[in-house]
Amino acid sequence: MLKLPQIYAENINRWLPELLWFALTTLKIALAAFVLAVLVGLAFALLRTSRFAVLRVLATAYIEIARGLPIVVLLYIVYFVPPQLFPGLNWQWFTGFTGAVVGLGLHGGAILAEVFRAGIEALHKGQREAAMSLGMTPTQSMAYIILPQATRIVLPPVANYAIGLLKDTSLCSLIGVNEIMNDAKSIAFADYQPMAVFVLVAAIYFVMSYPLSLAVRVLERRLNVSR
Repeated sequence: MLKLPQIYAENINRWLPELLWFALTTLKIALAAFVLAVLVGLAFALLRTSRFAVLRVLATAYIEIARGLPIVVLLYIVYFVPPQLFPGLNWQWFTGFTGAVVGLGLHGGAILAEVFRAGIEALHKGQREAAMSLGMTPTQSMAYIILPQATRIVLPPVANYAIGLLKDTSLCSLIGVNEIMNDAKSIAFADYQPMAVFVLVAAIYFVMSYPLSLAVRVLERRLNVSR
């Protein structure tokens, strides 16, 4: 630990710009995977609360399987299995970045599906019935009455999920994605300074995630005051 200041003084000008550059890739993966997870989660939450039993069963099967698999296993399946199942197709577009976004998005979609379902079911069923009695269709009552209120309920857990997702992007290095953790391993092994490099990476992760933590706290306070 006593040598860290000296190590950083000698190497920080070379390490930091490179790590920050790949940190942008980490943020891009997290943002894209979050958007995909929200879309997938909302779709399967609606299927999970559908009045059709077949749709509920299919949604439950996806949620339980995706939540039950470790993220690393899901990343491996998403990235390596499709090209082997369909070798005749052109897979040049399916990069490690794409595989990381899809894998994280599918895993997160299963988690958020249950979050959204809980938010929807937390509202009294009479609201939907009242909306339909006024002439709204089930789709309109969901879009204009249920979902806006459910959003207020699920925002804090969704924001907390976003923080966890940012840290989960470190697993994407296992499928060869050139994000901050993959670059950090390369620097650490090349310069024989793993402790110094990974302490610096930990600080960068903290700088990226702490603003999200503050945003979650502010959001939770505002929602509690408005109740």
